[in-house]
Amino acid sequence: MHEAEKLSLEQIRGFVAASEELRFEGENRAQRNAWVERVLIEQQFAGQGKAARGLLRRYVEKMTGMSRAQVSRLIAGYAATGRVRVAEYRRRRFPQRYTGADVELLAAVDEAHETLSGPATRAILRREFELYGKAEFERLSAISNGHLYNLRNSRRYRERRLNYTKTRPSAVPIGERRKPDPRGEPGFLRLDTVHQGDSPAAKGVYHINAVDEVTQWQVAAATARISEAYLLPVLEAMLRQFPFRIRGFHSDNGSEFLNKTVAQLLDKLRVEQTKSRPRHSGDNGLVETKNGAVIRKHIGYGHIDQACAGPINSFYRDHLNPYLNYHRPCAQPEIEIGPKGKKRIRYKHYRTPLESLLAMEKPGRFLRPELSVNALRRIQMANSDTDAARRMQLAKARLFDRLRTPA
Repeated sequence: MHEAEKLSLEQIRGFVAASEELRFEGENRAQRNAWVERVLIEQQFAGQGKAARGLLRRYVEKMTGMSRAQVSRLIAGYAATGRVRVAEYRRRRFPQRYTGADVELLAAVDEAHETLSGPATRAILRREFELYGKAEFERLSAISNGHLYNLRNSRRYRERRLNYTKTRPSAVPIGERRKPDPRGEPGFLRLDTVHQGDSPAAKGVYHINAVDEVTQWQVAAATARISEAYLLPVLEAMLRQFPFRIRGFHSDNGSEFLNKTVAQLLDKLRVEQTKSRPRHSGDNGLVETKNGAVIRKHIGYGHIDQACAGPINSFYRDHLNPYLNYHRPCAQPEIEIGPKGKKRIRYKHYRTPLESLLAMEKPGRFLRPELSVNALRRIQMANSDTDAARRMQLAKARLFDRLRTPA
């Protein structure tokens, strides 16, 4: 309503009576207060009688949507100052006793003493003022224990004490950090650990998986723990299951492989030890794919108690490893280099690891002295691929029956 503050008293009375069922609201506090002030000035509120003042009060209530108490406070303020103003809300604050300089001083004391407990720090602050006469410690010398921790939680204190130390990874001087280069010859192994999970009652068994990069000859083993005392005999037995000489040992950066005991074993066998590089997820990708395609596929993901490592290891040695290497074909990669130098890998041929080994030129030169090509072929021909698979599945069923049977 335009110029609603300039209506006469009769017009206001008629408007209030006619709009009994209507309700208005102001847009915002500043506009509303300015309008109320204009109404009170135009209608000369201070010089009106009691009935007129009551009518103007109801008119303001109707037009602004405020309650009677709110309008009364505005009118009281107008009567006292001649203006309609709302006092700004000021939150109740306790007087500040400790200054920013005190916070800085406390931070310096904590930095020097490596942040002692509250009572110990209070004793230091008190001694600085009383015993050593340092005037800047006067306020802090009487600080309470609770207020001391309040100052330590303040933003200024945290900014003063905040410092960043760049993480410095501990260097392990075992193994060369690079990808091995087998140059198409067998004997360069990739190793990884597969954990069978923990339960609230016991730890789970660990699987050690080793795969030759060129032939994909695979040897799996199980151990109750991956500490040096448990892992060393398992690794020695695994290396003896490979028919060729081992010349490379590549793993991730796990401490089960990067330790002095394993390093001494490999050094005695004159085996080169390498480890994966950061931001090169493909350095150990071959064995990681075998973890899922072989270990998880045959053993699963459920928890197996570490006490079952012995039976699982026997199953690997006597049944699964021979099946994998003599009777299970693997995709053999062929690397093609495009005209622009882009490397492309295709998988056209599927051969067992033994076939990949025998397909090399003069494979006998890679074998250990006590083995021969004919000996490996006799092992292959003892059972057909499907018969070997059935024997392996039967042994696996007996293994799981034994694992499910409580001791």
